[in-house]
Amino acid sequence: MQVLLTATTDSSSLDLAQEATKKLNAFQRFWQKIDWDSLSLVIIEKSLYLILLLIIFLLFSRIGKRIINHAYKTYLQRSNLSESRAKTIHTIIRNLFQYTLYFFFIYAFLSIIGVPVGSLLAGAGILGVAIGLGAQGFMNDIITGFFILLEKQMDVGDYIQLSNLNIEGTVISVGIRTVQVKSSNGTLHFIPNRNITTISNLSRGNMQVIVDVRINPEEDVKKCTTLIEELNLNLAATYQEVIQTGPTLFGLVDLGNSNFALRTIMYVTNGQQHLIKETFLAAYVKELTAAGFTIPNTPIAKI
Repeated sequence: MQVLLTATTDSSSLDLAQEATKKLNAFQRFWQKIDWDSLSLVIIEKSLYLILLLIIFLLFSRIGKRIINHAYKTYLQRSNLSESRAKTIHTIIRNLFQYTLYFFFIYAFLSIIGVPVGSLLAGAGILGVAIGLGAQGFMNDIITGFFILLEKQMDVGDYIQLSNLNIEGTVISVGIRTVQVKSSNGTLHFIPNRNITTISNLSRGNMQVIVDVRINPEEDVKKCTTLIEELNLNLAATYQEVIQTGPTLFGLVDLGNSNFALRTIMYVTNGQQHLIKETFLAAYVKELTAAGFTIPNTPIAKI
């Protein structure tokens, strides 16, 4: 029994040794078949190609960034341009240039080392379609935001109306994905660019201000007119840097429901219209009241 176990053990050890020898011989044959001269030439050739590719990439990168930066500085020197918009456009163009350059660099690198780029691009194309469908809204935000910035549709500090969203307020930030608008009640709206369809910018010119002060037509209208004209002259001198045209006394207007008012019209610097209207109206009421005139308080429209 002991002799049989010994024979079995020796046979197993011999088989393992023979198998190991076969594997070693196969590796030796493989190693000996390698054409080291040709392999060295290929490595040297591809290394030179990669070094040349890297030099060309760095050269294009430096030249492209220099051209973009020069265009950005030239753009900033132009008058009446928003620095925040210029910085945003500069960042977008610079990133787009870098990503495009990286794509071609990776493509050329893989081609040099022998990777089948065509097959990879086919697979990436299918994946890109799937990702694109999921990120469609995000891409719409970016494209719309780019044209908002490029076409100067709004700037930080502009007072705008977004009719389709029923939002009105001051622009706090204009980004490539969202726009921030602060309403007069303090609410800050974060609006995706794709939801913006119509922008009414109220900050691109002098704003019209209409001031109506109600009077009693049975009292001396002519004296009221004289008082308001004198007030207009005094206030115009005080706010001459804000008031661009006027103030012009339009005359008596009918507000409806037997209510009449003396109307003054002027054009003021954008953003100052509410202050000017409040100042003029308060001065009118104070002066007319002090002169003994009555300011009607009956409802203007019939209910």
